[in-house]
Amino acid sequence: MTAERLGVPAFSVMTTRFVSAAEMMSRVLGMPDYAFATIGHPVSSATDDGLRAMARTAIEQGRKLLLRP
Repeated sequence: MTAERLGVPAFSVMTTRFVSAAEMMSRVLGMPDYAFATIGHPVSSATDDGLRAMARTAIEQGRKLLLRP
């Protein structure tokens, strides 16, 4: 969010477990409509293939967030 406020295109990635916390923080920080990429949870016990799939998901969602009008 700090990068976005400075005019630097960026996106955040959040796991499904922490979506509500991320939404609350975006409201507290004055950006209630801040969109972020969402991946599965947990990350720490994911296999290499699972991590690759999560990364692909984050990249796909992030591309859409960065290129939106």
